Amino acid sequence: MRMVLSIRSFYSIRPYNKIILLERVVHTIERHRMFTPGDRVAIAVSGGADSVCLLHVLRNLAPRWGLTLSVLHVNHNLRGDASRDDAAFVRSLAAGLNLPFTLHDLDLSTGPGNLEQSARNGRLAFFHRHLASGFATRIALGHTRSDQAETVLFRFLRGSGATGLAAIRPVTGRGIVRPLIEIERPEIERFLRDRTIAWREDATNATLDFARNRIRHQLLPQLAREWNPALAETLAHTADLCLAEEAYWQTEIDRLAGLHLTRRGRAILMSAAALAALPLAAARRLVRHAILLATDGHHASHFRHIAAVLELAARPQGTGRTQLPGLEVRRSFDWLCLAPPTVPEAYSLRPAVPSITRVPGTDFAISLELLENSTTSRSADNVYNSGVSRLDWNRLSGPLEMRNWRPGDEYQPMGILAAKKIKTLFHQARIPVWERAQWPVLTDAESIVWARRFGTAAAVTAGTGSSMVLAVGELEVR
Repeated sequence: MRMVLSIRSFYSIRPYNKIILLERVVHTIERHRMFTPGDRVAIAVSGGADSVCLLHVLRNLAPRWGLTLSVLHVNHNLRGDASRDDAAFVRSLAAGLNLPFTLHDLDLSTGPGNLEQSARNGRLAFFHRHLASGFATRIALGHTRSDQAETVLFRFLRGSGATGLAAIRPVTGRGIVRPLIEIERPEIERFLRDRTIAWREDATNATLDFARNRIRHQLLPQLAREWNPALAETLAHTADLCLAEEAYWQTEIDRLAGLHLTRRGRAILMSAAALAALPLAAARRLVRHAILLATDGHHASHFRHIAAVLELAARPQGTGRTQLPGLEVRRSFDWLCLAPPTVPEAYSLRPAVPSITRVPGTDFAISLELLENSTTSRSADNVYNSGVSRLDWNRLSGPLEMRNWRPGDEYQPMGILAAKKIKTLFHQARIPVWERAQWPVLTDAESIVWARRFGTAAAVTAGTGSSMVLAVGELEVR
């Protein structure tokens, strides 16, 4: 309480909704557990009102948590002398407060796509590197409730669901915090004016060339005038509600992913029947989670993408596929496979005996070992995760070749009364189509003598009278 009274006395601030601005920031920080005692906080300061306010607020609140502060400035080099003047202003501001200063120059001249998005990505990449370097344990950004409202409306207009409407997170898992997220922009400018604290105005914030500026200067004011005077607060509450729901759903989706998703190399597999049986809300979120896993987080999913995957899962049986950005989703029997598009790799290898030969394009290898028949029992079912097949070495003709299955291949596996096409064996064993292209077989000079899972050819299978045995096993490799 003494701390709050001293802050009130120091600033002599008129109350906002009966609670002074600093007290509200303290409430936000504590509510979201933004800081732990002794944190090293780098404050990103552009020179604008929001970030300048954040700098002064945190400088005076730092003793409360024993924070060590520093100042970061990112120069986007987009406005010539004005950008350089911003950097000089922030450098001078940091020096006047006796705080360390770091300047980072961004080069956006060669970046692809949307300039605004490229600038944002460049800033975040720098912030994350700064955190990873250990120079800071938190990066504080000056986003406000006004920014939150604009973001919620912008994302709603683009068709975002609850995840998108959670909008600007007060705290991220990578150490970025936003202490002003519950303060509106007019309050911040009033705070600065009451203390005659200067800030810089970015002229591009007034241009209507950017969608966000049109929302800020045109759409939000019109909606506030004609529909809801407290619209910014309402939109911010929407973000808060969605954020709480996202926290719940993240735990639930982690649980469902553990039950239903399997990673196989770069692919994510799931049961179509299990997915179709989930409540629609859970199924949609699980598919979105699977897409993020399969693309390493590089591709967001839209409503139509998720709907296409669910439609594929709802089919009673059979095969099918759908294309998503950076991803191919295939259905085979009861399985769905989400994986980046690939071109099957044809291979033909001459493995030595003994040897361990990795099967191209897979995460397993084939082991060949020549043994006397009396020692074959020691070739460990505990060595090979798929067991060991036994070929009579003396019945094999010519050099061995390991290659992938080809359409038209057939042979007679041990225990089968007649030769069968391998494609038929695939169907009977319900081998998904995406596993077949790299499926290994062993041949000698005359025929197929072994195929993965289907075993040895009847004509060359080792028996009690075989003196030398070729043990064929499968190993997982990473």
